[in-house]
Amino acid sequence: MLKEGLTHTSRLVVTEAVTAAKMGSGDMAVLATPAMLALMENAAMLAVAPHLPEGATTVGGHIASSHVKPTALGGEVTATATLTKVEGRKLHFAVTAHEGDALLGEGTHLRFIVDREKFLSKL
Repeated sequence: MLKEGLTHTSRLVVTEAVTAAKMGSGDMAVLATPAMLALMENAAMLAVAPHLPEGATTVGGHIASSHVKPTALGGEVTATATLTKVEGRKLHFAVTAHEGDALLGEGTHLRFIVDREKFLSKL
C-alpha cells in the first residue's frame, strides 16, 4: 500500500560516464546534474515499486532540484527520495543528494503510476 513516508536511497560512484563533460551538460569531469537528477528519480521509483499493483510502474513527470556542490571522479553519491503525498496516480517526493555528509542538491519530484502495457501501447 502506498503511504507517505516510503523512502529509498540509491547510490552511484562517479565514473567518466556520468560526468558533465561526457553527458554534454558541461565541460568538466565532475558529476553531471542530469546524472544526479536521474539518481534521485531512481530512488523515488524504487521507494514505491514494491507497493504497486501487478503490471504497474511509475514514470517521472517533473523534477526540480538545486545542485550546489561538485563531485569528482570516484566520489560516492547517495540520493534519497521520500514519498510526501499521494493524490490518486500522482506521487510527490522530497529528494536529496549527498556525498558523505555534504549536501549536493535537494528538491521535489513528481511521478505518476501507470499501467506498463497501456503506457507502452501509446508509443
